[in-house]
Amino acid sequence: MDLGETREREREEVFSKAIKAGKRTYFFDVKETRQGERYLTITESKRKFNNEDGTFSYEKHKIFLYKEDYAKFQDALGKIINFIETGVEPVFEEESSNEGEGFEKKIDDIVFD
Repeated sequence: MDLGETREREREEVFSKAIKAGKRTYFFDVKETRQGERYLTITESKRKFNNEDGTFSYEKHKIFLYKEDYAKFQDALGKIINFIETGVEPVFEEESSNEGEGFEKKIDDIVFD
C-alpha cells in the first residue's frame, strides 16, 4: 500500500467498533465520502472451517446505511428489538413513496385496437 492509498483509507475511516459473538464478528464502521458525508457500514463476518483442506475462511455480509435513512432504520430496529423482547407486535407507519405513482394510470391509458 503506497502513501496515497494509506491517506485515502485514513480519510475514509472515521470510527470503528467490533463486536465478537461466537463464530461471528460484527463491525460497525463510520466512513466518510470524498464530499465529507458520513455513512455507516455494518459488516457481519462469519468464520467457516473448510473440511477439505483444514483451513478457515470468512464469509462477509455488508450493509451500507446513509444519512437519509438513519431515522427510519433506528426506528424500525428499535421496534423490532422491542417485539423480540416483549412479543408485542409493533405498529409501523405506512411509507409514502413516489415509486409506482401514476403507474396504474399508464396501464389504463393503453388501448388495444
